[in-house]
Amino acid sequence: FHASLLIDMDDADEVARGEVFVSWLAELAISMDGTCTGEHGIGQGKRAYLGKELGAAVDVMATLKAALDPDNILNPGKILPG
Repeated sequence: FHASLLIDMDDADEVARGEVFVSWLAELAISMDGTCTGEHGIGQGKRAYLGKELGAAVDVMATLKAALDPDNILNPGKILPG
């Protein structure tokens, strides 16, 4: 699923409804053996779903990222070691 929500960012209720929809969509995708991420990887918005989708593999990914990019200069802030 690819969705672009057109919402008024100054309307807190509308933003909250958008966040609920995005959460529902990510959960739905995972429940269908899909992914919560897009072709550009995982960012801050969907980081919370990555563990649910991939389990312990996230720790392996973080370990590899730390080993290959100890200064966190390649795509900083996407998957944080730890």
